[in-house]
Amino acid sequence: MVQMAIPRGKWIGVRVKRVEDPRFLTGDARYLADLRLPRMVHAAFVRSPYGHARVRGIDVSAARQAPGVVAVLTHADVAALPPLLDPIPLEGLKKTPQRVLAGDKVRFAGEPVAVVIAEDRYLAEDAAELVQVDYEPLPAVTDAEAAMADGAPLLFEDLGSNVVYDQTYRFGDPDAAFRQADRVFKKRLHTNRFMASPMETRGCMGSYDPGLGELTFWSSTQMPHMLRFSLALFLGIPEQKVRVISPAVGGGFGQKMTLYPEEIAVAFLARHLRRPVKWVEDRRENLLAATHGKEQIIELEAAVSNDGTLLGLRSVCIGDGGGYSFNTASALVEPQAAALLMPGLYRVAHYETRVVAVVTNKAPVGAYRAVGWTAGHTARELLFDEIARELGLDPAAFREKNMLRADELPYTTCTGMVYDSGSYVESLQAALKAVDYDALRARQAELRQQGRYLGIGVSPYVEPTAWGSEIALQVGFPFPSHDNARVSVEPSGKVTVAVSTHSHGQGHETTLAQIAADTLGVDLADVTVLFGDTATAPWGMGTYASRTAVIGGGTVALAAQEVRQKILTIAGRLLEADPADLVLADGTVSVQGAPDRSKTIAEIAIASYFDNSVRAAGEDPTLTATRFYDPKATYSNGCIVVVAEVDAETGQVRLARVVSVEDCGTVLNPMIVDGQIHGAIAQGIGGALYEHLVYDDSGQLLTGTFMDYLLPTTTEVPPIQVEHLETPSPVTVGGIKGMGEGGLLASPAAVAGAVLDALAPFNPQVEALPLSPERVLRAIGKIAD
Repeated sequence: MVQMAIPRGKWIGVRVKRVEDPRFLTGDARYLADLRLPRMVHAAFVRSPYGHARVRGIDVSAARQAPGVVAVLTHADVAALPPLLDPIPLEGLKKTPQRVLAGDKVRFAGEPVAVVIAEDRYLAEDAAELVQVDYEPLPAVTDAEAAMADGAPLLFEDLGSNVVYDQTYRFGDPDAAFRQADRVFKKRLHTNRFMASPMETRGCMGSYDPGLGELTFWSSTQMPHMLRFSLALFLGIPEQKVRVISPAVGGGFGQKMTLYPEEIAVAFLARHLRRPVKWVEDRRENLLAATHGKEQIIELEAAVSNDGTLLGLRSVCIGDGGGYSFNTASALVEPQAAALLMPGLYRVAHYETRVVAVVTNKAPVGAYRAVGWTAGHTARELLFDEIARELGLDPAAFREKNMLRADELPYTTCTGMVYDSGSYVESLQAALKAVDYDALRARQAELRQQGRYLGIGVSPYVEPTAWGSEIALQVGFPFPSHDNARVSVEPSGKVTVAVSTHSHGQGHETTLAQIAADTLGVDLADVTVLFGDTATAPWGMGTYASRTAVIGGGTVALAAQEVRQKILTIAGRLLEADPADLVLADGTVSVQGAPDRSKTIAEIAIASYFDNSVRAAGEDPTLTATRFYDPKATYSNGCIVVVAEVDAETGQVRLARVVSVEDCGTVLNPMIVDGQIHGAIAQGIGGALYEHLVYDDSGQLLTGTFMDYLLPTTTEVPPIQVEHLETPSPVTVGGIKGMGEGGLLASPAAVAGAVLDALAPFNPQVEALPLSPERVLRAIGKIAD
């Protein structure tokens, strides 16, 4: 089924500068921390210093008497509020209720146990230190496999186990595939726990009007309408009486699509105190208590013939979910996603996977860009590198041999994903050409003779995008996912677009305006895009999982197309012409072949709103349309190649070059696509080499500042070359595909692959990431275990 095309005028596909940037660059954007309200008070949370402990009592008397303190609340004060639970309807998935403030037990260091409200933030934090909590420390478990063992300390005694999900899936006949194999290769990889680290930390502010019974809630959230729904549910306020506003947001990457207990507490306090309440976390809190990501233990087996044909796969994906199976997508958010995408863009008909989700005494795991897929992809691609080396094959050639080709698409994977279109082989070949692969291999051999170790990492990928209901089902998380947009041409002829998706750095005010401008034939400057306020935006799910270009763009295109037809109908009456004979461009409607017979959009809008003679009886005078879109599944693809040099004496890694070939269907704005790729690859470099949330055996976070938790900087991220291919989707409006995840999905495998390729003469043995200098030296035997 071919979906509606979007008119290609002056804007779609053009490197338009982002229209929203001036307010950010000049400091005029207003973030949550910038907001002030009369009589506002500030919240500071008392957090558990223990990874696992019983709470035997809390004494808040000293804190209540501290200067400026308005109130101190503990679990007893909010016990009537329902617990946070995940909504995933999968049989066998155990629920782990999390209270807004911990009651009888804490399950990770940083879990909130009380909240202090004072006249300013400093007084609140000072008073929080006066809260005395009587803890009974309990044995902690911080390793997923240890948590699965008999006799492990239990986080939830009523469950009888720390395993909240354990299911095996079989596709095809994997046993037969392994019997037929000439060789069976195995790999174990423990991917590191790292996190989004958005420039702006979490924060929220609530204000309650008792006269109207209305709550206005500001939050640094990616999903305003879903947050409104949740707050209404938790507080028992009618949803129409809750307004959520998401102001300027300094990055989310999935961390801000979650409902947090702190948000419920602040909303409750605003109503309880009848005063505006604000909370903004510091970086320590963000590292300690915001959702983490990426940690899995993955064991892979591949059945392969001697000529390099891949016959089948087996996997075990164990997700370390942290202290709770968290409330957005549960502890399955990592292992389920990894397991079902494991076949990737390869021809795999026979596959068996065991998916295990475990709770441990660490911060809960939630969505983080390319959630689940990063770990699974990295493990598979590193295994493929090892297979190619063992068989004496070039790693790129091994991949191409087993890769799906364009004439095989659409293709349904053994796990049920439907790849609608793509350029898998073409992307690989384009990336190899961009780095001059054959010359690089020759250069690698020359440098090894000089005692220098250059490596090349090749990481082709397929990326699930356009997170609607169908793709959610295909990737293992069955819940509805759709959005709406409203497009209006005002009487002035200017265009207002209101969308339910949210922009927090992606440039939606530009790309969505480009779609509306081309569809309506107006100048980009005449389009205003509104979002982030449930009082003005239509209902929708928000922004996550590379869905806004496809779903948000699709809703805008559909609504704008309906308005376009209204404009042409009115213009036809004004110009006494058949609407089919009219041309809409450059803010003017003219008769084809007679450009002097024309009307401007403004003239047509004035007539529609104020001239009854141009409308049929009962016809809507407003040039407005609201449209819904829940697209069919569509998948982007690409290939990342990394060139790295490793110092075998120090273990230091220097990235010399990064090339990314991206095919996201119809490209709306190449500059914005490039920016998304650059950012995602930088995050992947961090995950491969630097970032690691390390816990000790008692559940203490050892990397709780940016002195210890290392983010890559401009000195670690080399220039990134981006090449574009365009294979429009046949199943989405305008042929658009998403592309926000691919850079982080595939770059850790490319970086790690380059490092291990460089060190191939040493036969490196790596079972864990990140590849710190110490781990590199251990891998090649320069440091003993």
